[in-house]
This record gives sequence, structure tokens and C-alpha cells, in this order.
Amino acid sequence: MTQRTVNPLPSPTRCPDPPRGWWRDAVIYQVYVRSFADSDGDGIGDLPGVRQRLPYLAGLGVDALWLTPFYASPQADAGYDVSDYRAVDPRFGELGDAEALIGEAHALGLRVIVDVVPNHTSDQHPWFRAALAGDPAARARYHFRPGKGTDG
Repeated sequence: MTQRTVNPLPSPTRCPDPPRGWWRDAVIYQVYVRSFADSDGDGIGDLPGVRQRLPYLAGLGVDALWLTPFYASPQADAGYDVSDYRAVDPRFGELGDAEALIGEAHALGLRVIVDVVPNHTSDQHPWFRAALAGDPAARARYHFRPGKGTDG
């Protein structure tokens, strides 16, 4: 009997593991700006108040802050109803306060995640007002359905 030699299948090529994102093992601390720290005594948390607490958070070993929305908003939905994505709500401070907070956080080795909510414009946002006025491009940004009232 003749013995046959069988070539083994080639070893599968192993793909290298993808680089792990920093967030996979990070300690991320969510800050609800409105109630976290009030710097001016008006009873509403604000960005300067958050900034004052950054050394404490860094000392806890936090890797990143996740800030809830602090955009300009009528606050009908706790700030998730954004009227201007390019502005800080005056209740929470000014754009300079946000810039200072981010700068100091980075100096302390903290990353900053800002809760971006592009699907939550308020009824005061220019896009929504244009959509209600009938602008087709603005209207395409939203889902409208017929109403149940007598006028639909």
C-alpha cells in the first residue's frame, strides 16, 4: 500500500485586532450641568460651576466628562430641545465659559464629550420654524404626520 502525504490546510491569516478606542476602558462621568454645581448662587448649575469641580473629578480618576446639552434652549425638554446649536444657554454661562471649561479639562488630562442632539430641535429653532412655514428643504429634516383634530 502506498502512503499518501496530505498537505495540511494553510493556517488562516489572523487579522490584527483593531486598535481599542480609549473609551472602551475609560471612566466617563456624566455631568447634568443644570444640577451639578452652581457658581453664582442662582440655584441653577452652570459651566463655571462644573469648571470649579474639575480638579476633584480628575482626582477621582475620571478619564472623561460627558456634558448634557447646554445649548440655547427654551428648556421645555431639559435642554434637549435645542434652539441654537452654536450658542450656550445663558442659564449655564457663555461660550467663553465652555471654552475655558474644555481647556482646563484638557490641561487636567480629562477628555470632554458634549452631548450632541441633532434630532432634538425646539419649536423655536429656525429650521423648525421654516418647516412649519412650508419650506420643502427645512420640512425634509422632520417627520410630520397628519394630526387628529378637525383640521388634520
